[in-house]
Amino acid sequence: MKLRAIIADDEDLAREGLRLLLSNDGEVEVIAECSNGREAIAALQEHAADVLFLDIQMPGLDGFEVIEQADAARLPVLVFITAHNEYAVKAFEVEALDYVTKPLEPERVQATLRRVRERLEAHAIPITQERLKAVFSTVQQQYPKRLLVPNGSKDIFVNIEEIEWIEADSYYSCLHVGLKRHMLRETIKHLMETLDPNTFIRVHRSAIVNINFVREILREGPNEGWVVLSSGERLKMSKPGWQSLLAASRS
Repeated sequence: MKLRAIIADDEDLAREGLRLLLSNDGEVEVIAECSNGREAIAALQEHAADVLFLDIQMPGLDGFEVIEQADAARLPVLVFITAHNEYAVKAFEVEALDYVTKPLEPERVQATLRRVRERLEAHAIPITQERLKAVFSTVQQQYPKRLLVPNGSKDIFVNIEEIEWIEADSYYSCLHVGLKRHMLRETIKHLMETLDPNTFIRVHRSAIVNINFVREILREGPNEGWVVLSSGERLKMSKPGWQSLLAASRS
C-alpha cells in the first residue's frame, strides 16, 4: 500500500532526515514538505494525503493550531514528530495516531508506518483509551539526549549531559558547554519543561544548572545565594532555586 505523506517541520535538517527515513520503506511517497503551519494547511487543502507528519513548535502556527484550522474532512492520519515529550497527552486528545520524539530512529519510524497502514486498513477506527495510555507510558519519561543547535550555515548536536548550565537571554537560551557557548531559539522556561528535572534545576529565573556540575552552594542571607560549578563559575541563586537544588541532591 503506497502511502502519500506530508511533512511539516520548520527545520530543514529535520525534514530531510525524516524524508530519508521514509524512503527506506519504499512504499511511501512524500507529496509535500512544509516549513510552517500556514504551508501545512495549504498542503492539506491541495493534496489528498494518507498521513501527516507534523512538528508541534513551528513559527506562525504551531502543530495544534494547524489541526484546529485545517479542514477536518481533509485531515489524514496524524503523527506528531517533535523534540518535546510534554505535549503527548494533548496530542492524543486531538486523535493523533502516534507521537514520535526526536532524534528519530529508523526502527521507530518503521513501526509508526505499520500503525498508519493498520489504521487506514481499519477505516480509521478510533484508538481506544487503553491504547493511548500504553503509548503515552512509553514516552512520558523519555528526555532528549541531544539538542539540535543552529550554528551559522550548519546545525550541530549538543549532548545534554555535557551542558553545565543554561542562561536565559530573552527568547533565546545560551547553553554553556565547557568553554563553548551555543545559542538556542528556546525560552529557558520551555527548556526547563523539556529537560530531566532530576538533573537540571532552575536555580534562578535566568539560570538552569546541571546538578552533576555543581560543586558548592553558598548561602547569602535567607533568600539568596550562589551556586559554584566545577568550572569555578558562580551563578546567582534564589531561595526557591536553593530549595529545589537541595531536594534534587537528596533524591
